[in-house]
Amino acid sequence: MFSRLRSDIQCILDRDPAARSKWEVLTLYPGLHAIQLHRLAHWFWLRDLRWLGRFISQFSRWLTGVEIHPGATIGEHVFIDHGMGVVIGETAEIGEGCTIYQGVTLGGTSLSKGAKRHPTLGRNVVIGAGAKVLGGFTVGDNAAVGSNAVVTKPVPPGATAVGIPARIIQAEDVARREEAAAKMGFSAYGITANDDPLSQAMKGLIDNASGHEHQIALLWQAIEKMSTQRKDGDCVPLDAQVKENFEADKLTQLVGK
Repeated sequence: MFSRLRSDIQCILDRDPAARSKWEVLTLYPGLHAIQLHRLAHWFWLRDLRWLGRFISQFSRWLTGVEIHPGATIGEHVFIDHGMGVVIGETAEIGEGCTIYQGVTLGGTSLSKGAKRHPTLGRNVVIGAGAKVLGGFTVGDNAAVGSNAVVTKPVPPGATAVGIPARIIQAEDVARREEAAAKMGFSAYGITANDDPLSQAMKGLIDNASGHEHQIALLWQAIEKMSTQRKDGDCVPLDAQVKENFEADKLTQLVGK
């Protein structure tokens, strides 16, 4: 028991730059307290002492702000950072080395008793702040879920899920993101500014449309100039615009910078 506790403390020291000492982690980290109390509640749950397991779970919720059903399975070296508002359902399974930030829900979408209703997280998964992972599917090893994402389908190993509903960025894109994140520090919440593929596509379309607007304006300016130089007095009707009014910057702000 004490060796596992030391291991849990060390994993927090390794992953949280704000952690200064083992004593600080042991006494002041609610995520650690929630994990330790859950292990006790889970021990009673597996021995059919269900009420006692739920009682410890409720006490832990009151003490830490983290609600973990005693039936959930949690592996080694799991770090719940900050912790407030985290909800982990009865049939959830969390693999070794996972990191879960505040406001995360590992919830279910089925009312069937005894069914696998909650997600399974593989090894070293990162779930960003406020993310909702809903359903009895698997999030693969080394995957990441971006902050505030709503995930309702499986996430392949090494991929990243972002957005509402979540869209999947494949492993090669994740590697590029991690390379960029490494230059800035680290992407602690499982997302960076350039993760969302829909926003990237929209910004590309905006840039393309803005370029077309510029070309059209130049063409009409040339036609206007030619029409004023004609000697026969006939003028080309200019009922089309000759100035650009495409507000690319405002549209870009709507989809995110």
